[in-house]
Amino acid sequence: MTSQLHPPKESIGLPDLSIIIVNWNTRNLLVECLNSLYGNAPSLSYDIWVVDNASSDSSVGLIETAFPKVHLITNSANKGFARANNQAMHASQGRYMLLFNSDAMATHGAIQALLDLAVTQPRAGIIGARLINFDGSFQASYTPFPNLWQEFLTLTGLGRLIYGRWYPSRGPEEDKGPQQVDYIEGACLLVRREAFEQVGGLDERYFMYAEEVDWCYSMKQSGWQVWYQPAAKIIHHGGGSSRQRKSQREAALYRSRVRFFRKHHGNLSAVALKTIVYGTVAVKIPYHGTLRRITRGHCGRHVTSMAELYSSLRGV
Repeated sequence: MTSQLHPPKESIGLPDLSIIIVNWNTRNLLVECLNSLYGNAPSLSYDIWVVDNASSDSSVGLIETAFPKVHLITNSANKGFARANNQAMHASQGRYMLLFNSDAMATHGAIQALLDLAVTQPRAGIIGARLINFDGSFQASYTPFPNLWQEFLTLTGLGRLIYGRWYPSRGPEEDKGPQQVDYIEGACLLVRREAFEQVGGLDERYFMYAEEVDWCYSMKQSGWQVWYQPAAKIIHHGGGSSRQRKSQREAALYRSRVRFFRKHHGNLSAVALKTIVYGTVAVKIPYHGTLRRITRGHCGRHVTSMAELYSSLRGV
């Protein structure tokens, strides 16, 4: 597995902000993403980094020809979201770093709103944005740290039935201005380099999913704050890369959740979560349609095969 760094054709000097995008076969979305960033740039100096995880859709050629100022890192294999972001964070030099999904688009003033909050809250290690759908409707943007009861309610769908459609995330009715939260959804994360240098980067044992949960948890454990900035509106398509492998997506999510519980709450909690996952999925496979009707169409995460689930969670 090798990587190659292509320096930009034009240097813009030492930036205040380094914007980092990880790409895997999202060529068309990446074009929209980059155009939105250049069209809604902040007032301070910035540069943009793209880490390509061995795409086969001509993404690399497009960046080289259409976006020559972008710093491009090309990997010969898919190294995952966490490791690819870490590559660019270590290579970049911005005082702040913005981890930005390739399936996201910036709106007017959004990035500046994140930076403005970072200035007024010097202990903010991570700041997240308000995620919205293409039609302007709200997307879940921040969530409490997971616990076993919350995971049970989420997997069964009972959480949404009892507490409302946004469970366990927080809905737009709680959008009352900038506020400290547990963790931010990873489509758009502004990170203070000082916090990154103290806490370290994303845990590369998470190939996909839960890495932002783990990072926010580690930041807070180290004395940094995690903030949500609703004034920063980011359009998020959702699942631009992961939807390309639907059969593996849910198993990867469960695997990452178990890893988080084992790392931060011990082996017993990880075993308990595995038991909850196995039990709820075993029930959902034969009764998925019935459960969806009972829980008003929200019976937790999608059903994956037991064989794939056992294979994914083995050894975690």
